[in-house]
Amino acid sequence: MKILYATSEAQPFAASGGLADVAGSLPKALAAEGQECIVVLPYYVNTIKDSHKENIRYVDHFYVSVGWRAQYCGVFQTELNGVTYYFLDNEYYFKRDFGLYGYYDDGERYAFFSRAVMELIQKFDLRPDIINANDWQCALIPVYYNLYYRNQYNMQNIHTVFTIHNIQYQGRYGLELLEEVLGIPKHYKNIMEYDGDVNFMKAAIEVSEKVTTVSPTYATEILDPWFSHGLDRILKSKTYKTCGFLNGIDTDMYNPEKDPAIPASFSAKSKSGKRVCKKKLLEEVGLPTEDDAPVIGLVSRLVEHKGLDLIKCAFDEMISLGCKVVILGSGEAQYENFFNEMHYRYPDKVSFTCGYIPALAKKIYAGADMFLMPSKSEPCGLAQMISLRYGTIPIVRATGGLKDSIPDYGEPDGKGLGFTFQSYNALDMLGAVRRCTELYYNDSKAWGALVTRAMKADFSWAQSAKLYIGLYKELCGQQ
Repeated sequence: MKILYATSEAQPFAASGGLADVAGSLPKALAAEGQECIVVLPYYVNTIKDSHKENIRYVDHFYVSVGWRAQYCGVFQTELNGVTYYFLDNEYYFKRDFGLYGYYDDGERYAFFSRAVMELIQKFDLRPDIINANDWQCALIPVYYNLYYRNQYNMQNIHTVFTIHNIQYQGRYGLELLEEVLGIPKHYKNIMEYDGDVNFMKAAIEVSEKVTTVSPTYATEILDPWFSHGLDRILKSKTYKTCGFLNGIDTDMYNPEKDPAIPASFSAKSKSGKRVCKKKLLEEVGLPTEDDAPVIGLVSRLVEHKGLDLIKCAFDEMISLGCKVVILGSGEAQYENFFNEMHYRYPDKVSFTCGYIPALAKKIYAGADMFLMPSKSEPCGLAQMISLRYGTIPIVRATGGLKDSIPDYGEPDGKGLGFTFQSYNALDMLGAVRRCTELYYNDSKAWGALVTRAMKADFSWAQSAKLYIGLYKELCGQQ
């Protein structure tokens, strides 16, 4: 099969979150399974590193309809890990100075990108069997295909899959965008409209042949208004075509035996290097190294749905358990201010680095003993899988992909990988932290066995890729 994977970001070229990790890893895994895979993303001129640009070559250009206008689109190409990458270039839309998203004209930018993907397929005669579009930025791709391209020359019999990575971000805009910007006539308004707005994600759910989410539990949760951010009504009517596949991680990128970003290598069989990583981490963030207190790591966007309100409520009690806490992240001012205050209140126990530093994130994954993710909602989560890879035990709320990936240590089957709690409650979170620290302090043999089991857990993309291939083959009528 030939699969075209449309995304607004992908590692190692441009990234703002977990979507980039998935878009950088899943196509690679599909190619490893013998599928022909093409990734299409915007050419973010100011974001892509020069070292990557050296291997990206200009191919051609064409013009794309955006409402009543015709906009230039340059096409660039490269190959990496058996995957062909196309970059769609328009400096007005994608040469921005601050981040990938958050601009007043995001709706127009990604309407251009979605239409440009369809033009690329037609003009370059790519003829994919499957288009897998991701999140609201690519949600118009299946819409444009169904409205304008399905019956055109060399565009027939393409099957569409839409993947929801985070339902909170839907691409909602005023109805005035419909004709002027999106180029969609009023008689198709019913496809795009939801609760009085244009809603990109709703439209993709409406017209795509299959809708996937990034974990089985999340696929069920988003049918509940608590999780759906208003889309539960349309999703309940489309359950027949909705399913969830748990994401994986790139086990080459996250490999404690070969990772050059961490101070010492280690493995499930030889864990001595992890103690070196812990000592070096504490030295780097300015915390004492003399005692053997457990270190809790937190690498996160500092926003409400990551469960930071629970941490605020229980932070003093966590410190009283004898823990040190190393935090890396940025986001809402209330949380940045709180962690700064905790650093000044507990200078020997708390470190806070505001921002996102990939090298430091790797050192936290490798050097911490525990990793805290008390999320209010978590479609899949990758950090808990990465922490397991580095022998750092997750403490998570059992929601979304966290529930699917982290069985609790207290389960009688002896297959637990971390410590979980159910309700969104600070005392319940504290109880999970307490269980984890008690095991650390009171039973070093059991703790060591847990770390070994964590490092042996397989969250590679191999299994998830097979599930996606099975879905693609089902759409194509293959066995």
